Amino acid sequence: MTDLPIRPRRLRTNAAMRRLAAETRVHPRQLILPAFVREGIDAPRPIESMPGVSQHTLDSIARLAARCASEGIGGIMLFGVPAQDDKDAEGSAAWAEDGILNRALARVRAEVGESVVVMADTCLDEFTDHGHCGVLDDSGRILNDETVQRYVRMARAQAAAGAHVVGPSGMMDGQVAAIRAGLDTDGHTDTAILAYSAKYASGFFGPFRDAVGCSLTGDRRTYQQDPANRREGVREAALDIAEGADAVMVKPAGYYLDVLADVAATSPVPVAAYQVSGEYAALIAAAERGWLDRERVVVESLTSIARAGADQILTYFALEALPMLERAQA
Repeated sequence: MTDLPIRPRRLRTNAAMRRLAAETRVHPRQLILPAFVREGIDAPRPIESMPGVSQHTLDSIARLAARCASEGIGGIMLFGVPAQDDKDAEGSAAWAEDGILNRALARVRAEVGESVVVMADTCLDEFTDHGHCGVLDDSGRILNDETVQRYVRMARAQAAAGAHVVGPSGMMDGQVAAIRAGLDTDGHTDTAILAYSAKYASGFFGPFRDAVGCSLTGDRRTYQQDPANRREGVREAALDIAEGADAVMVKPAGYYLDVLADVAATSPVPVAAYQVSGEYAALIAAAERGWLDRERVVVESLTSIARAGADQILTYFALEALPMLERAQA
C-alpha cells in the first residue's frame, strides 16, 4: 500500500480525458424510433401532447423510415391508428390485411428493405372500441387466453406484411409462446419477437394514448405490472425468454432503471428499454420553459438508460438525438 493521494478527478480534467475514460456510449444503432401511422389523413398531424411528434400518412411514414435507414439508427417501431368506425370489441382491424398498421408495415418494408429493422407493436388497445389490450368478458375483465388468440392472428398478419420484429405488449400470460408457435406454423421462422416483458401500469403513458386515439376507460392494473414491484420484472422477463422471446423490454425506462439493471444482469438475450411518451413530454415541457437544457438532458437520459444495461432504446428523440450524441461523445 502507498500513502500517495488517490485522485479520481485526474480522469475528468478535460474533455479528451473524459472521452477516454467514458464507460458508456450510446450508438445510433441502439436507437429505435416509435412512430404512428393514422388512417384517413392526407398530411402528417402533430400530436399536441408530444411536441415534435406526428401521426403519419402512408407516404410520410415511408419517408420517415427511409430517413431512419439513412441516419443509421437501428429500427423503427410502428403503431397503427385506425378510424373510429374500424374499432370493435375484439380489435379485428389489427389483423385485417387492409388494416392501417399492416398496410404501413408493407409500405415501409418495401421502402427500406433490410436497411433498417422494421418492428410492429402487437397489441389491441389502438384497435378496440373499449381501449383495453384484449377481449373483455361481460363484467369488463380482460380474458387472457382469448386475447392471446387475437395476438397470434395479429402477429401473423404483421409478419406477412413485412415486419422483421413483432412486439407483444399486452402483458398476457403465455403470449410469447403462442405467437412463436403461430409464426413458425406460417413459415415466419425468421421473424423475431421483442417481448414487452416488464411493462408497468405507469402514469407516464398519457400522451401515447392521445397519439393513438385510445378509447380507454378505467385502467390496466389487472394485467400491467404494479410500479411497486421490482423482482416481478425479472420474473416476467425470464418467463418470456423461456417461451422463446428473442429480446425483452422494460417499459417505462427512466423511472425503472433498477428493474432494467436487474433484467440486463440476468438476460441471455438483448434487453430493450422504452423511454415512453410521458418521459419525452416532461423533458420537452421543462426545456421549453427554460428549466432544463434540452440537449444536455436528452443525452443524459439516453446515457443513463444505456448505462443501466439497455442494448436497445426506444425513444421519440431517436433522430433528434443523433447530432447531440455526436457532439457529446466527440
